[in-house]
Amino acid sequence: MASAVFKGLSPIIYNGREVWPLVEGGKGVAATNHASAGAWAAAGGIGTVSAVNADSYDPDGKIVPQVYRALTRRERHEELIAYAIEGAVQQVQRAWEIAGGKGAININVLWEMGGAQRVLNGVLERTKGLVAGVTCGAGMPYKLSEIAASYNVNYLPIVSSGRAFRALWKRAYSKVAELLGAVVYEDPWLAGGHNGLSNAEDPLKPEDPYPRVKALRDTMREGGIPDTTPIVMAGGVWYLRDWNNWIDNPELGAIMFQYGTRPLLTQESPIPQAWKDRLTTIEEGDVLLHRFSPTGFYSSAVRNPFLRSLEARSERQIAFSTQEAGDHVFQLDVGVKGKNFWVTKGDLMRAREWFGHGFTDALKTPDNTLVFVSPPEKAEIRKDQADCMGCLSQCLFSSWADTETNSTGRLADPRSFCIQKTLQEIAHGGDTEANLMFAGHAAYNFKRDPFYSNGFVPTVKQLVDRILTGD
Repeated sequence: MASAVFKGLSPIIYNGREVWPLVEGGKGVAATNHASAGAWAAAGGIGTVSAVNADSYDPDGKIVPQVYRALTRRERHEELIAYAIEGAVQQVQRAWEIAGGKGAININVLWEMGGAQRVLNGVLERTKGLVAGVTCGAGMPYKLSEIAASYNVNYLPIVSSGRAFRALWKRAYSKVAELLGAVVYEDPWLAGGHNGLSNAEDPLKPEDPYPRVKALRDTMREGGIPDTTPIVMAGGVWYLRDWNNWIDNPELGAIMFQYGTRPLLTQESPIPQAWKDRLTTIEEGDVLLHRFSPTGFYSSAVRNPFLRSLEARSERQIAFSTQEAGDHVFQLDVGVKGKNFWVTKGDLMRAREWFGHGFTDALKTPDNTLVFVSPPEKAEIRKDQADCMGCLSQCLFSSWADTETNSTGRLADPRSFCIQKTLQEIAHGGDTEANLMFAGHAAYNFKRDPFYSNGFVPTVKQLVDRILTGD
């Protein structure tokens, strides 16, 4: 019966074109590409090509493997930027063709990715007239408005609070107010991938998005931004009928809705079949909000063996002191070479127990703790750290930094992982259980929603049409 009272959506004008207020959320490293973004635009929405290490193609249309030949991180970082620009340009061009003049194509970048500004300039320079707007989050993208202005494209910052937007507006965006296409509110508890949960917020206590979005709108109004500039609700959106009171609500102003997880399970979605199959098995509570990402941000992903092994690794952790102090009066005699590791009696017992279970190598973390890992785990960690290509501006895992010194000045953290490697692997057919699988917290609906019964996988057009019914 709910659909009978569903208000329905009205088209909006975006970038001079009439579109549905439905945005496909950009997912990095080949989880969103030209096929899904182009089809979303062709269905009348706003498709998003990910400009985060996108795939490029050879003349036969085959994906070009991103092989790093250089010996130094700095040189591999240059290769990475070249791949990123070339890949994103090709993806935009293809998406534009598929869209056939309908909807709009945005690109998505992570501000904290290595060389973000160079990638953004490089892509926009070569895709003039094709890109309607740039969405950007993961960090505080102050320079986004300036870059957008030099190519006359809309910019859509991704924030998780009115406070974050106020800082961006005051410092930079107010100077380029006319190109602010929308503000994306990414719910820090419900969205998949990296999100902006702050230290003031409790990861275990989700807050209702309505008051947070209303506070964001109030902040926008303070800056003189008209109510016609949409706020995009991202994270936790599945059935639009659940958001009925958000539509045409004068308190909130114009609202658009972003879908990140649902477009993964479509015929045009580029992710491998095994990943699509896995999505249909997710139960409520299977998506974990965690802090293992080398970005330092919280992120949400399926709690598969990959994530569970990281949880277990962090649990095999003890604090140490380099001299006898307080309770740290027991010399550690397993997992380390040298004698200057003093631990508590309880931790010594735990360390010996882990050692007995095959976790024989203790690795230092930046927090004066040791984590115990197996020899194969240690070998993988060390190899991945050595192979780093600087995909983030600051990486906790490898201690790479996109600065003069190329170092964060901190010890590389073995509790984290190489995010580039695992995302490339899962996107190109690697084991879904042994890699990071980003998903939003509403992904359990794949299993429950009658739309997907009997293994039905919709086209993007069928999905958009379904969303517009309220279901």
